[in-house]
Amino acid sequence: MRRDARFFLLILAGFATFQAGQAATRKAHSVVLGAVHNEPYSQQGDPAGFEAGDETSLPVRALLVNGVFKAWTTGDSHDVTDRSFVVRQAIRMNNALPGDKHESWVWQRGPWLLVNRDTGRATDLSLRDYDPAVSQVSWFRDYAAYCGVTPSGKSLYAVVEQIAVRKPVLAKKLMSFDAANHPDPACDPVAWQRTPLRVTFHPAGMDAVAFDIVSGSAMLVEGTGGEPQTPAALPNAK
Repeated sequence: MRRDARFFLLILAGFATFQAGQAATRKAHSVVLGAVHNEPYSQQGDPAGFEAGDETSLPVRALLVNGVFKAWTTGDSHDVTDRSFVVRQAIRMNNALPGDKHESWVWQRGPWLLVNRDTGRATDLSLRDYDPAVSQVSWFRDYAAYCGVTPSGKSLYAVVEQIAVRKPVLAKKLMSFDAANHPDPACDPVAWQRTPLRVTFHPAGMDAVAFDIVSGSAMLVEGTGGEPQTPAALPNAK
């Protein structure tokens, strides 16, 4: 056998051994949400995330990866794909004042998590102008639609975020907003329509507003890292 042929075969054998080793080191991850249990809860403990019906208790459950606790969650999860889902965090906050002799723990609703079932990785989702007191997220595919409040607290926006995109697919002002004195809820849940892809917002005190979402090239990449990637072009909204 020629020397270069033997060398080529050795490379192939080495590559095959490497691939076999990689496959052997990959482990299947067990990602589950535990049983729901109710924790003492009050508006004073979580003024931003307070919702009607939660005056005395907040339903929480643990996110477990390979049997190890990762985070507390609350509310329903949403399957984005067969490999990933989103769920809202529940945070246990120390409410003690300086000088208090004992810690005082309260529950608060936190940000949303994107969880990859294959890798077991949980990633915080940063949603633009998301306000726990106002924003009720309505999920469809990998889109999150909600009424958002600008950092100044003076404007209410219609927002649609897509997980794989770093900028919102839609961000349109709906009305002026008074953070200290506003209807509760400020917006009813957002409604989705599949064909054509349309989202309808229902802000309090004004007519419903609908927007057609033009699907672009954004794609959720579920690789070994489990992190969304940014496409070259953003979808447009009108």
